[in-house]
Formats: sequence, structure tokens, C-alpha cells
Amino acid sequence: MRLSRVIHAVDLHACGEPGRVIVGGVRDVPGTTLFDKMLALRSERDELRKLMLREPRGYPALCCNLVLPPTRPDADAAFVIMEQTEYPAMSGSNLICVATALLETGMLPAQEPSVRLKLETPAGLIEVEAEVAAGRVVRVTFENVPAFAVHLDVPIEVPGLGTVKVDVAWGGMFYVMAEAAALGVPLTAAAGGEIARIGEQLKAAAREQLPVRHPEDPRIEGVSISQLWGPPVSPGAHGRNAVVVSTGAFDPTRPETWKAVLDRSPCGTGTCARMAVLHARGQLSLGEDFHHESVLGTVFTGRLIRETRVGDRPAVVPTLSGRAWITGFAQYVLDPEDPFPQGFTVGDIWSADASDP
Repeated sequence: MRLSRVIHAVDLHACGEPGRVIVGGVRDVPGTTLFDKMLALRSERDELRKLMLREPRGYPALCCNLVLPPTRPDADAAFVIMEQTEYPAMSGSNLICVATALLETGMLPAQEPSVRLKLETPAGLIEVEAEVAAGRVVRVTFENVPAFAVHLDVPIEVPGLGTVKVDVAWGGMFYVMAEAAALGVPLTAAAGGEIARIGEQLKAAAREQLPVRHPEDPRIEGVSISQLWGPPVSPGAHGRNAVVVSTGAFDPTRPETWKAVLDRSPCGTGTCARMAVLHARGQLSLGEDFHHESVLGTVFTGRLIRETRVGDRPAVVPTLSGRAWITGFAQYVLDPEDPFPQGFTVGDIWSADASDP
């Protein structure tokens, strides 16, 4: 049997969010920095993302990570994040999956009771502490990139919803956030379809009415994701959220093509963005735990450890803790006669065009 390629991967989920980690079968990518490598993947080798995330090997809620040699001498490993519509510079649930895969497969030594790692992401070097018991990673805590609020309680006009007050913040991606109760939607798994529709509407309006750009990297611009927030349900939690992720290229002029899924986890960068907003409002202090739950009831724990600045903006440095579980080991292959070498999408569950990040 002759194959065009064989890709070795570890499949996991981080508190519900599926994250595939490619650990073999892909050669290094050109680029001096990891951000350069991410750009090269996006512009020159995007067929890998499509192969792994689109059908028949993927599905809309799946994320994928490519482990690469680090470009920095102080990093233990590096990875690039691939999602359905973008290459995020940073993702908390994906980092938790990557750290777990590297340690539990022996690619990096898993020392008990804990091990410290430095993982290189396109957003920068992330310091990680993994708690290990009986060879299993039972908790991953990392210091994220600084988070900051950009807009607080700003009204935007959303077709079909009217005037909605929103916050916009950076936690590794730019989020638009709104209170779920004000929009009349419950934060439950059963309401996932309605949450996804509203989240896409909010994102479209925010991208048009509230342009944003990262003050230290102008290549990162625009709201790319939305979050609805509300009170907790589980004992000990401080808040509940649902983050909405597009499943294809987003055309604000064609709302009939919008399809999206919920982040199954409490969302790492979304939790950091939410904490930045709460701190800016004086509702979350440094050193205070913030237990953030998903619509599944799973919990990430965040904490703001110090204040800083990003460009001219006041910011906070967050940590985030969570856990991932390995669900399988796979060799994904491509037959040279396969009619779908870059996968495919169908309009029943995908946006009209899922080909362009």
C-alpha cells in the first residue's frame, strides 16, 4: 500500500474541548520565529489544517495542534494552533492538551509530583507547571500572555437583537462579550444552537463597529470570537460562559451561511479575557481564584497574578489551570487516490465556505 502521507497524532479533550496534537509525520516549517512558521502554514501549507479538521477526519468542534522544534533556546517544545477559521496565537485548552500529550507519551519527562515546562506559542513563551501522579497529568497550570480590556459596556447595534451592551477584551484572541440573560438565552448545552446564532451576530456587529488591533503586533486585529456570560450553576463556581467558534469563513453580508459551535470547555483565553474585564471593573482582585464553568459544568480556574502594560494599555497577567484526558492515538493517512485530499465540508453543519482561515 502506497500512501501520500502518514500523520501521527494524540487525540485529547480539555474539560470537554477536543484537541488533536500532531506529534509526527510533518517536517519542520520555514520561519525564523514561531509566528513566522504560523504565517507560513497559513499561506503556504494550509492543506494540513484542512486535512486534519475537515471531514472525513475532522468535525466542526475539533482543534488541532502541530508540535514543532522550538525557535527559542529556552523553550522545551513549540506548537502552532490550527482551528476551523484561524490560526490563533494562543489557546488555553489547546496548550493543556499539548502539555498533557507531550508528558504522558514521554516526549518530555513527566516527573512527579510536578514538572515545569516552557512551551513556545506564536504569542510567545508560556511557562507551564504540570502536576503528575502515577504517570498521569492531573492538572496543568500556565501563565498566559497579558490580558486587557479594550471596551467596557459599549452599545452596538445588532440586526435582529437591537442595541446590545458589550465588552471587548484580549486574552490571547479578541473577544466580544455580552450577558446571556440580557439576550434572553440560557447558558445550557441544550440551548447551544441559539447561543451559537447569537454569538455570530454579536461578532459580526463588533467586527464592524468596534475595530481593534493588538498594540504590540498590528498583524493581530479584529474581534474573532464571542462569549456569552452569566451566573454559575455548579457549587464553587464564580461564573458560567459559552464561547462561540465559527465553522467556516465568516461573511458578514450573508448571515444565512453562518454556522458555529460552542467551545466545549470553559475556554482558556476566554476565561483570561473575562478576568481582564472583571478586574477593569474592580470586581476581581489580584490573587483571587476565579472558577469558570462551561455549559457542560467543567471548570477552569483562573487567577490574576500581577498588573502590567501592553503598549499603552493597562493589563493583567493571568494564570489558568485545567486538565486534559487522552482519548486515542491515531495514524491519519492520505491515499494518493483519495478524491478529498484537503477534506470537505457540507452545508448542513458547516458554514458555506470553510476553506479560508
